[in-house]
Amino acid sequence: MAAVLFDFSGTLFRIESTESWLRGGLAEAEVVVGEDEVVRVARALERVGALPGGAAPGMPLPSELAAVWEIRDESAELHRAAYTGVSRQVPLPEPRLHDLLYDRHMSPDAWLPYQDATEVLRTLRERGIRVGVVSNIGWDLRPVFRAHGLDPYIDAYVLSYEHGIQKPDPRLFKTACTALGVEPGDTLMVGDDRRADGGAAALGCAVHFVDHLPVERRPHGLLPVLDLVG
Repeated sequence: MAAVLFDFSGTLFRIESTESWLRGGLAEAEVVVGEDEVVRVARALERVGALPGGAAPGMPLPSELAAVWEIRDESAELHRAAYTGVSRQVPLPEPRLHDLLYDRHMSPDAWLPYQDATEVLRTLRERGIRVGVVSNIGWDLRPVFRAHGLDPYIDAYVLSYEHGIQKPDPRLFKTACTALGVEPGDTLMVGDDRRADGGAAALGCAVHFVDHLPVERRPHGLLPVLDLVG
């Protein structure tokens, strides 16, 4: 393989828990609520899928949100509208918390790299293998990589909202291959979403899937990539 493409959320990084996300937002807003209420609201937010990068909605979306949800990663505006719209299904202590929580999830502090991410990316760089990040997302994730020291290992970022195209559309993977100067047949796509990341196979890329698990439960999920690229 001449190059490896990685998904972001659930592949190289994992978002904080919904409860941690809510607690951080409440602290930033200086809003104090009881412990039982924090736990109850966090569960409600998780059930509706309000945390970007977290659990998917566990119930049907209202009709006015469903259409936006399907194309949420095609622009920054759609992404914010989809997630704050879902969040607003849950009453919060203060209305401003919906936007504040959305902003919080874009903070580098809200993300942790998987334990073997640095080792895998560093080894790929040492082997001369090009690396790209291909993500369905509505905001610039580069600061997250910089804050966690992984940016030096990334040769190209291809983000859906910057191109108006979402995975599994093969055009997004083609854009990444072109940016890296490699052919799809010489490229491995690594991701956690069989539908979205599996779209790379239509272009001719090899595909490898990892489990979307909390960081502490997947310490070595990326290491097989080093064997796959040879």
